[in-house]
Amino acid sequence: MTRKPDYLAHAILLMGVLIFIFPIWVTFAGATQSAAAINRGDISLIPRLSGLVVFVQALGLGNAAKGGVPVWHMLLVSFGMALGIAIGKIAISALSAFAIAFFRFPFRMLAFWLIFITLMLPVEVRIIPTYSVMSDFHLINTFTGLTMPLIASATATLLFRQVFLTIPDELVEAAKLDGAGPMRFFFDILLPVSGANLAALFVILFIYGWNQYLWPLLVATNGRLDTIVLGIVQMINPEALPQWNFVMAATILALIPPVLVVIAMQRWFVRGLTEADK
Repeated sequence: MTRKPDYLAHAILLMGVLIFIFPIWVTFAGATQSAAAINRGDISLIPRLSGLVVFVQALGLGNAAKGGVPVWHMLLVSFGMALGIAIGKIAISALSAFAIAFFRFPFRMLAFWLIFITLMLPVEVRIIPTYSVMSDFHLINTFTGLTMPLIASATATLLFRQVFLTIPDELVEAAKLDGAGPMRFFFDILLPVSGANLAALFVILFIYGWNQYLWPLLVATNGRLDTIVLGIVQMINPEALPQWNFVMAATILALIPPVLVVIAMQRWFVRGLTEADK
């Protein structure tokens, strides 16, 4: 028996896609047009093929206010920062959840709840003491200072703990009988079982690191550590007519790495789900 397609559901999904895609399409089309036309508000929704060269030109465009740092350099800084934050968050959260879930030590649950309570404190609330600590360690204007304060994650710790608690006690006992130590049990059993969780968290945390604005704005003051998010804002010069075509081109270029990460990790995410079911 064939099932009739749900046209209403498909229409709603299509409408949602159009709502999300339309601003991106306007940005892409605007990047291929002249800055003067954009400043006049004369933006065509049809991209100009002759203007596609703007994306290559935007890669080498430097921000004059910050010493001419090119867009490609900002993209590399953003990629390194996002990758460092994602890997650091996963490593620390997985190890802390492993200790809380499988080891018995004094104040174990107190440590867990102290980690959990930090969810109530957003980055903006603790940004002044965090900046003070980084300054005391002379980590301002360094890549370490850009990434290290953001690698702790209570959310990831909670998610890893919930996954680890589903591991049956028989599997833990079998690993002990085979002579597997704690770290071997962690790497050979826990991490493969958590494949779906790892893939999903990596995508979420990578995008979280990529979109950071406030913390890099405070820490990166010499221009060499400017992220692409900062660079796009700084390209909008309030004292002169902005080159909106280059700003829009840089915005589209800034979308490409997160999109590629999502596409690349999607297959691993599905594979992690199927392996977890086995």
